[in-house]
Amino acid sequence: MPYKIHKWKDIEKEYGGAILLGNGASIAVDSSFSYGSLKQHAAGNEELTEDVQNIFDFFNTEDFELILRIVWQATNVNKSLEIHDEKTEQAYAHVRDCLIATVRDIHPEHEVVSDQISRIYEFLKGFKTVISLNYDLIVYWAMMYGLDVDDKHAFKDCFVGTDFDDDWQRFRDLIGNQKTCSLVFYPHGNLVLARDKIENERKISSGGLSLLEEILSKWAKGSYVPLFVSEGTSEQKVKSIHSSYYLNTVYREVLPNLPADIVLYGWGVGEHDLHIVDRLAKSDIKKVAVSVFGNDQAYCHRVNQILKDKIGNKCEVTFFDCQSDGCWNSCA
Repeated sequence: MPYKIHKWKDIEKEYGGAILLGNGASIAVDSSFSYGSLKQHAAGNEELTEDVQNIFDFFNTEDFELILRIVWQATNVNKSLEIHDEKTEQAYAHVRDCLIATVRDIHPEHEVVSDQISRIYEFLKGFKTVISLNYDLIVYWAMMYGLDVDDKHAFKDCFVGTDFDDDWQRFRDLIGNQKTCSLVFYPHGNLVLARDKIENERKISSGGLSLLEEILSKWAKGSYVPLFVSEGTSEQKVKSIHSSYYLNTVYREVLPNLPADIVLYGWGVGEHDLHIVDRLAKSDIKKVAVSVFGNDQAYCHRVNQILKDKIGNKCEVTFFDCQSDGCWNSCA
């Protein structure tokens, strides 16, 4: 029997606890996000040298951020010990420049997608918790858009200035004239997050340039490396998560403590993300609404089985059309 695909407007009143966004959400905003991986994009443009490819192979990873951090740390150690190592310096510069070129090539500037941001803001503010698995700036731009909207709703990412406050639950408290709020988390990191030379984790803000250019400029200067898990198997992603205080806090504390209802939007629920499903299963989730592109019954069957296996048969799974009115960036 085929799964029924609902319209978002028909079920939206039943959901407001949490939403988890996958790469399909970004692709819906701009098709440039429909790449295979950052590394594949760089390799396809013949930007990776043999030495850099050997580093990826040695560490058995596709994670650009991890390799950049490894060679960055190596160059910093060499500098501190006054060891001249031109090959390591060149490898770091090449990985850094490849990542910058790839992100600049893939990620649209704000003005390209700005006409969609208000709709995304209106959609996301209907949830108490927003979980984005995407490294891009779309959710962040929606948060910034809300600063100029006088609707007494607040988006909070639990950063105070540039620093993450691990007492994240306190941000649920309403202050001033706030009537509602949404907490935003990035379990796989984000472009706005970075590490400095001694592994302090920071949120980058714009210093006059566009935010995207400010981020890439800080990478180019070598003052920061990005904090996001871009590629890899589920096991490799978990290792990267454990290396970060912020990511580990979200993984261990936020994901297992979500509300009873959750929406999954634009998420393929692939094998490389099953660690996220495992953490969601620790929450007391009663019902899940899953977005579907078109009438993909095979996807519905696969995801329904995964959720039943991981969360339990008592969990109610509903499917809805990802392009229906009022959903994400679709017109209401």
